[in-house]
Amino acid sequence: AEFSRMNAGFDEHTLDNNVDIQQSERFGFVGLHGDSFIGCSSGLAYKNGKTYSGWFFLTDLFVEKDYRSQGIGSKLLISLEDQIVAIGVSHIYLWTSHDGAINFYRRHGYGTFAQMENWYSDGKGRIGMRKDL
Repeated sequence: AEFSRMNAGFDEHTLDNNVDIQQSERFGFVGLHGDSFIGCSSGLAYKNGKTYSGWFFLTDLFVEKDYRSQGIGSKLLISLEDQIVAIGVSHIYLWTSHDGAINFYRRHGYGTFAQMENWYSDGKGRIGMRKDL
């Protein structure tokens, strides 16, 4: 009940400030080899009313181990970027930590916008990356 009231209170505050309530819509792609899942890309586009905010949060990009380094991740990422540009999104952001992932995103034009040190138990940081589409 408290959580519901909190959310309703945020919505009321948003409307009091003449801003449409924000909602998110999930977009994504699945990679298949025959009938077998080999990867996916997915994330959230945010809308205020009927208009997309211009920002997309890439929540997932995954390729099964046996299929990595074959360009599948690039195809999944580019397909998703193309799809969200078509709906009016002009920026994309994500959070990651693995050096390989950071290098992958840099090759695709992403830059770092934030770093939170010691995010994980092994001492690695969490890196925020973004790209203008």
